Amino acid sequence: MTDHWTPPTVSPTDREALARLFGNLVVSAGALAMEVLARPNLDSRLKDDKSPVTEADERVEDYLLAALARDLPGVPIIAEEAAARGETMTHGEAFLLIDPIDGTREFLARSPEFTVNLALIVDGAPVAGAISAPAGSKVWFGGLESYLADAAPGGALPAPQEWRRLRTRKPPVEGMTALVSKSHLDAETQAFIARLPIAERLSVGSSLKFCAVAEGRADVYPRFGPTMEWDTAAGDAILRAAGGVVLDPSGAPLRYNKSHEKYLNGPFIAWGDPASATLS
Repeated sequence: MTDHWTPPTVSPTDREALARLFGNLVVSAGALAMEVLARPNLDSRLKDDKSPVTEADERVEDYLLAALARDLPGVPIIAEEAAARGETMTHGEAFLLIDPIDGTREFLARSPEFTVNLALIVDGAPVAGAISAPAGSKVWFGGLESYLADAAPGGALPAPQEWRRLRTRKPPVEGMTALVSKSHLDAETQAFIARLPIAERLSVGSSLKFCAVAEGRADVYPRFGPTMEWDTAAGDAILRAAGGVVLDPSGAPLRYNKSHEKYLNGPFIAWGDPASATLS
């Protein structure tokens, strides 16, 4: 990308370049999370919304803010920890979303199911995004197409021939695989799943649920509890580019840029096969 790239005009070439840039950035930032995770004691404090925050959240966010200011100067950024402190940037229809550690509870439990998320929103939709799983040395990224690659934290994307292109699947005849949150399973989610032909239900942490649907390893991920836009944007971008959809209860695509609601999402369902959404 050049210093003269000006949102919201994002060409197909830009989307692919942004996805690769984001992939490299979240892989590089993952090393900071792993440095904190290697310590014998993990400290945290509670934010005003009672969710935990660690040094890893803050270090990863600071790194990404500096890198994006260098690589995409002038593009507004909404970052989770800055927003939690009441710091937000004025922006139009195009802006970046950072979730430095998605799955902080998993991180504190030393589970590998935490991620680093980065996405670009244009006109209310995620057009490019990347997710790294530092503890698993994996990265997912998508613009026009979505990919999965092995990438050690602190490194970079491997050569393109080592990327795996992602496509969602049609549900198997024996039934769907549904994904649910490890930390936020509620009665509404269980009731929704009960109405579908589910053969298997898996409990997965963080935005890895979007990645599993994008890979074709699962079919549906319903979420009725509250999430923030930075929780979902990168996974939404990757899933859309792999052929899936993320819909609100009305059947419309999940919308972003809800600044008047402090970037709070309502309920949504992520589907691998858009035709399956009619089952609900």
